Amino acid sequence: MKHIKVLVTGATGFLGFRTLEKLIDLPYISEIIATGRTLKETHTVHHPKVTYMLGDLSQYSFVEKIVTNVDYIVHTAALSSPWGAYKEFESANVTVQQNIIKASEQNDIKKIIYISTPSIYFTASDRFDIKESDPLPSRFINAYATTKRLAEISLENSNIPYIILRPRALVGRGDTVIMPRLIRASDENKLKIIGNGKNVVDFTSVANVVDAIILGFNASPAAMNQAYNITNGDPVCIWDKISLILTLLNKKAPNKKVSYTLAHFVAYLLELRSKLTTMKEPTLTVYSVGILAKSFTMDISKAKKLLGYTPKVTTDEAIHEFCEWYTSI
Repeated sequence: MKHIKVLVTGATGFLGFRTLEKLIDLPYISEIIATGRTLKETHTVHHPKVTYMLGDLSQYSFVEKIVTNVDYIVHTAALSSPWGAYKEFESANVTVQQNIIKASEQNDIKKIIYISTPSIYFTASDRFDIKESDPLPSRFINAYATTKRLAEISLENSNIPYIILRPRALVGRGDTVIMPRLIRASDENKLKIIGNGKNVVDFTSVANVVDAIILGFNASPAAMNQAYNITNGDPVCIWDKISLILTLLNKKAPNKKVSYTLAHFVAYLLELRSKLTTMKEPTLTVYSVGILAKSFTMDISKAKKLLGYTPKVTTDEAIHEFCEWYTSI
């Protein structure tokens, strides 16, 4: 592969900065434009190949500027939250995608690697070995899932060669969202085991997702214009791993249980109250209850076959990596 110039969106976030760390070591990548909203020292990569250009991707003029002379785009930027106003998700996930596609088509971009979400599969019920070809729900669980699927469709209908990755529950150094949410809930004595505590789920080491992105750079023609599930390929009991994280951080693991039915009902009432008043995110959402109470595993055989994807970092290794980083910041 000849030398290429890469744009990474969301480069100041968890997956984005971990991607930058790996891309700088690839000899065929000559330059990286890294974009985000705000630089944080913990998530900044200092290297001659990396140029940060901060701005708002919902503004087409900014997107047009950063896409000029780029070969590949790794699009990790998104509004990812279980709660919020639909228009905010639409702007961050759909409008931004449309801006990137428009600018890409005008600048002869060779490939877009888009980070989507398995939330589009979520039905608030136990699901096992979900394949990319399985029917999607007739109605998505929230605005995040809805707009991420719309963003996928925009890319699928474009003239740009693409790869869509759907990584499940990222874990590792740099996570400021998933694990910190659970830690805060524990610190506030709000974390209870929902359901029987035996539900199994997939996690994904952030390092494995970065590997999948790099495999996307070198994907064969047969692997292009496809969506791929990405996980560690080793489903685990979610509550065992939550307990492990809290134990490693010298915090008390949850031992109190609440039934799924009760938690779901309370979340529904909290959401209703929020919609009728402030629209502030409630302490419990229907989506988060389902994530913590239901089994959710995905089939990654397609990524293994077409991309050559092999998970290298285990869930426990990623958890230890996160905990060491979290205690050091």
